[in-house]
Amino acid sequence: MKIYQITDAEFKKYGRKVTDVDWEPLLKAMEAIPVKQEVVYEPSVPELEAVSVYEVLRDRIYGELPIQIGYCNGHNYLLNAVEYHRSSEINVAATDLVLLLGRQQDITDDYTYDTSLIEAFFVPAGTAVELYADTLHYAPCNADENGFKDVIVLPKDTNLPLDKEHKGGEDGLLAAKNKWLIGHKDAGLPEGTHLGLIGNNISIKE
Repeated sequence: MKIYQITDAEFKKYGRKVTDVDWEPLLKAMEAIPVKQEVVYEPSVPELEAVSVYEVLRDRIYGELPIQIGYCNGHNYLLNAVEYHRSSEINVAATDLVLLLGRQQDITDDYTYDTSLIEAFFVPAGTAVELYADTLHYAPCNADENGFKDVIVLPKDTNLPLDKEHKGGEDGLLAAKNKWLIGHKDAGLPEGTHLGLIGNNISIKE
């Protein structure tokens, strides 16, 4: 699979590099968090939210909305699913990693998505990107055999459990708060996940 750089023109429709923030305190805090074999996601981590950059992200990037800072770590080479939010997501790469991205506009009227439309982007360690609200994404992929570590910044309560049952149309894609999800049949996702990904479960090894 061709892997683009985030400096390539192909990335502009998905997001932007965030360069006007000092990420070093956040990256330093991530050093204490180990990479596990399985993919682990924690929406809100007090040790990460305690760093000084929290206020900068809340006030400048999210316009004073309440935010959460968590992480996604592990070993992964597959797409497995795509998700989107009603808000941008900040990813701060604590290691080299690869993002598999698509566009919400390419989801069909019956909520399927052709995986052949996915594009891959290499994000070097220490780099932060903003993924726009209409960018389809999911867990990052390894850039090497050592796994990946990625800081995730989102509006507060995103990805927490839902309070109500949601069925039908786009509402049926809602898998957590502010998280609309389309899964692949081969990914072993929880029962009730809308399995609307059509085509191969993309692997960056292919």
